[in-house]
This record gives sequence, structure tokens and C-alpha cells, in this order.
Amino acid sequence: MSAEYPESRRDESVVETLHGRQIADPYRWLEDADSAETKDWVRRQNEAFEAELSGYAERAWFQETMTAILRRPRAGVPARKAGWYFVGRNDGTQAQDVVYVADSLQGLLEGGRVIIDPNKLSDDGTDSLGSFTVSPDGRYFAYGVNESGSDWTTFRLREIATGADVDDVVTEAKFCEATWLPDLSAYLYLHYPSSGRAEGTETKALGGGLLKLHKVGTPQEDDQLILSFPDNDRIFIGPEVSDDDRYLVVTIGEGTDPATKLWVYPITDGELGEPVKVIDEFRDNTVFVRMSGDQLVLRTDRAAPRGRLVSSDLAGNFTDLIPEGEGALQDVSGTAAGLAVLSLIDALPVLSLHDLDGGNARVVPVPGGGVVGLNASPKYDEIFIGLSSTTDPTVSYVVSGASGEVRALPELVPAGTGFSSPEIIVSRRVEPGREVPYFLISRADLTFDQPRPTLMYGYGGFRIPVLADYRPGWPAWLAAGGVLVIANLRGGGEYGSSWHDEGRLANKQNVFDDFIAVGEHLAKTKVTTPQQLAIHGRSNGGLLVGAVMAQRPDLFAAALPGVGVMDMLRFHLFTVGAAWASDFGLPDDPAQFEDLLAYSPLHNLHAGTSYPATLVVTGDHDDRVVPLHSHKFMATLQHVQAGENPVLSRIEVNTGHGFGKPAAMVASEWADLLAFAAHHTGLRPQ
Repeated sequence: MSAEYPESRRDESVVETLHGRQIADPYRWLEDADSAETKDWVRRQNEAFEAELSGYAERAWFQETMTAILRRPRAGVPARKAGWYFVGRNDGTQAQDVVYVADSLQGLLEGGRVIIDPNKLSDDGTDSLGSFTVSPDGRYFAYGVNESGSDWTTFRLREIATGADVDDVVTEAKFCEATWLPDLSAYLYLHYPSSGRAEGTETKALGGGLLKLHKVGTPQEDDQLILSFPDNDRIFIGPEVSDDDRYLVVTIGEGTDPATKLWVYPITDGELGEPVKVIDEFRDNTVFVRMSGDQLVLRTDRAAPRGRLVSSDLAGNFTDLIPEGEGALQDVSGTAAGLAVLSLIDALPVLSLHDLDGGNARVVPVPGGGVVGLNASPKYDEIFIGLSSTTDPTVSYVVSGASGEVRALPELVPAGTGFSSPEIIVSRRVEPGREVPYFLISRADLTFDQPRPTLMYGYGGFRIPVLADYRPGWPAWLAAGGVLVIANLRGGGEYGSSWHDEGRLANKQNVFDDFIAVGEHLAKTKVTTPQQLAIHGRSNGGLLVGAVMAQRPDLFAAALPGVGVMDMLRFHLFTVGAAWASDFGLPDDPAQFEDLLAYSPLHNLHAGTSYPATLVVTGDHDDRVVPLHSHKFMATLQHVQAGENPVLSRIEVNTGHGFGKPAAMVASEWADLLAFAAHHTGLRPQ
């Protein structure tokens, strides 16, 4: 296979001296995504990929199965906003989910009416609905549109009662939704000026966002600047109006670091006063929940790695409402009766209801592997929660905050037929050496009397928990007879802030060691063998796969890194990359440079090594983890690969980091990933 790889020009003259080390970067020209040479390289890589995959017998089965999975009728989690009820639905034939509205829950269950059909936003279905909010009087539906999977957002308005569009547009927004002020005529958003946005496929480093106030019906250039941090381009700002309309509560974070500041702006007659800096240092993760009289109710990990709930005055004096417990606190929402609390206990979600003072705890019996959504408000008794399993995307419930009564809402899903998920068994296991927990999932009729082809998934970063939840490819892999392993690695959020800290910065190697340990444990317990083990991860999980396949190429038969961060010496120079310093560090720091160089996937590929069969997946419009990471990694891997295992790139056009991808594209990508994994682990779909 190696003789058939497309040529990748090596520019041996590109060498930098970084902290006394000579660092070669012969494929730096691939950083220019808009150059004719890069576009031609992408075309030739896709041709090589297609030539290889066209000979895989498994591909047709997975394409048919993934198409059937994505054609299942489905619905999202309802939300009640300003008296209206909303839900996203898909009859199984639509590229994007359609949002419906009704003036009652019963009306929504009976169908409701379409408020927006994102499938009409673009001809090819690649434009998507990023967010929507409703003005406090229930008049306006403010929706954010993301083009071709980009993070960039354009906000538009629609009248809910009539469905008519309003001549009002805000552009160049990012990482936000429209946050309405109580006076009904204005909303806040995060603006990133055009100087931070390159033409075509974006690679330019992104500066800090500006919190602006837009008054409906006025030109965007007249929008009022509320808050910015010009001296720190890694600041992110999250605005929220308190449920009693008295305050604008602003959460301020530095990059992806969980530590936050909390500022409160009094609202008087629709005008914002000077901010009260309740918390003005980056020390703990503290999130506003709701008001309780004159007290702020906050979720915090201050002196509580697994999290606790407190009340606070404007001087920042905390009083416990719900002390730190067994579970890792994930989310808390206000209800008319008090609080809805979501915790993780050994990576499984538990929903409980509490009075406003934290007492009278009641566990709500809503089982699931992961939480799709938790929608509640201090204005309403209804709590809408959606849960998923590895084989089914969403089961929604409505819960009474006062009584705890639970009602499933199967009526939300449009009528139709489709793929029937296999019956599965989910086991919880722990690798004994490093004590790494993981889920082992298989079809119910399979036995482990012999090792089986296995797909192992992980992430391990940014305090994001990885659960036994739904991804479209899981039911297909399980139906084919494969075993699925979902690993809970240090760096994630399954067990609180300490678990996260053990897998970031100088401790990042722990994440890779955890993943490797699980792979070794699977072989030791004869679940699988290295010749039958494939690994997969996306984004930070793509980095994980790239790092471990470089460190232990003997342990895996196939590697599937998706949209991964592969160049750890230059990630901070592009789009939002510098924001990830909280987990990775920065290569400008000499000590952190050494840590990054030690595991950077791009810099730890070595000639003469036989690497696993590898399929790298990226999108040409990814403006979060820009495709240059995947491109440079693949060019290097094709150059050094000593074995016969194919190493290929699959590069999608007009898609980004993954959000908002049309259903047909999702089906096609998963079909190719799973066919590749099956082919190289010996799985023959049954």
C-alpha cells in the first residue's frame, strides 16, 4: 500500500530552534488550506482513501446499517421558554432536525407547528441551527445559524406567533446565544470582529470576544460594548439574566480553564449598572444557578472537588445548601419548587429534586447512560430531561418539580420505522493497575469464550465526562458483533476536579497511560487481542489516539483519530487553540514545551516503525481544530510507515468540527470508520 500514497512534498528547509531544540516542520505548507497545492493534496488523499475503501467488503453492510440508523424517526428534549413549548424532530429523511412550537405541552405532543426548518437554510443541508432563545414577552425567536459546520454564528429574528421573519441581523458572533434583557427590546451576544476571521477556511488565531448589546431594529454598528478584555485574548464571557430580572450575571473564564470569575450587573429600568465583582479571581469553577431572595445560588468546586451547592451574597460569602457528596455535581437548574440536581455516580447520571434550601432530596427514577438535555426554569414546575443509551439516542421525560411525578414522552417522536437496536449488556469494569474504570458493552447473545474484535473509545480532557451514551456508530458496531469499550480516563469530568487535574498539563501523560492500561487489560482478560483492537476518539480524543498509537503501535490493530490536535508545538497559533492552554500548557513556556514535545503525535512518529492501520478524519471547514493538524500528521505518517498497514485520510468538504453535520454525512463517515475498523480487526458483520 505504501507505494500508492499520494506524494507529499517535503520542505527540509523549514527548521526552527525552540528552547534550544531543532524542530523540523517539512509539511508546514499544508497549513495554508486555501493554497492550490493543499487543495490538490486533499483531493489526492481522498482519491487514495476511496481506492482503498472501495475494496472493503464490510463497507456496504455498514453503509446500509448506518443509513438505517440515521433514518430512524427521532426527537430532542422539549423546552419551555416564555410560555411556548419547543422541540426538535426528524422524520428520518431530513438532513437537519426541524424545530416545532406550540402554546401547550399537549399541543406539542400532538405535533405543533414548524417554527424553523434548518434544511431550508442551505441547498446542501450543511448550514445548521446553532441555538435559539425567546424574548421574555414570547414575541421573538432569536436563532443562530452556523454555516458549513463552522463555529461562526449569524443571529436572525422571527416572530413566533406569525412565523414572519424580522429585518434584523447580527453577524460575526461566536460561542454564544442571544441573551435577552428584561426590557424585551435588546439582547447580548459575543462579537468577534472581522479582523479575527480569515477568508475561506479559517486558520488565523482568534482574539477575545466583545460582549455587546444589540437593540432590535438598529444597525449592528450601533451596538453597545458592555465588556471586553483587550489585554487577554483567551477570555470567554458567558452572560445570563437572573430569573428575577434584577441582575445580569456574567461568568468570565480564561480559555477552557474551569476556573471562573463572577460579575453581577444590576438592572434598573432596563439599564445596566456598574458590575459587582462577586468573585474576581480565577481560582474555582463557580456557576450561577438562580436567585433565592437576595442570595445567589451557585454551583462551585471551591473546597469540594466533586462540587457543592451554595448560597452567596454579593460580597462572595458562601453558605452550603448541598454539601459535597458521593457524586460529581454536573448541573443544577432552578424550578418553581426549588432545584433539579444532576450528578454522576461512577459515570452514571442521577437526577434528584431538592427544596430551595437544599433539603428534602428525592431521586427521580429516569434511567439512562447519558443526559441529552435538562431543561428547567424557576418560572415553571415542569422539568424536561432527555437520556440516551449506547444504542438509542433520546428518551424524554417530563418531571414535576413539586411532586416528582415522572411521565415518559414517546409521543414526541414522529411515526415511522427504521433500524432496531440489538439487545445489549453493559458491564462496569476497572483496570486494576492504574484503577481506570471502563464500560464493556456487547450484544446480549455474544459470549466471551474467545477474544473478539473490539472498538475502544476515549477522550480524557477538559473536565468533560465520557459516559455510556449514544453515538450513531455504536449500535452498528454492536449489531455487527463487535465489542465496545468506553474508557473513563483521567483528565475527564467523571469524578470531579481532582480527576481532571490528574490528566492535564504536566500530568497529561496519565491520560495516555490510562488508555494503554485499559487496552492491555482487555488483552489480559481475553476480551480481545492487539490484532483485534481498534481505537477511536475525536478532537482531544483524536490527540489521545494519535499519542497512544505513536507510543504503543504494537497494542492496536487500527487507529481512528478524528479532528485531532496533532501538532502540540503550534496548536496555539490557530483560531481558538490558545484557549486550550488550561489542559495542554503553552509551547512558549520552556517546561511546558518539553511536556508537549514528549507526547505531540506529529513529533513522535519515527521512520522504520510499523504503525496500526490508520484512518484520519477531518473536515475542510473545521475552524476549531483546524485540518492542518490532521494533514501534517498524515503526511508524516505516510512518509515513515514501515509496515503494510494502510494509513489514510478521509477529508470531508463543507463540514467543520462535527456540529450540525447533515444526517447523510454522519452516516457515511461512521460507515467508513467502522468498515475500516472491522476490516483490520477481523470483524465480519453478522
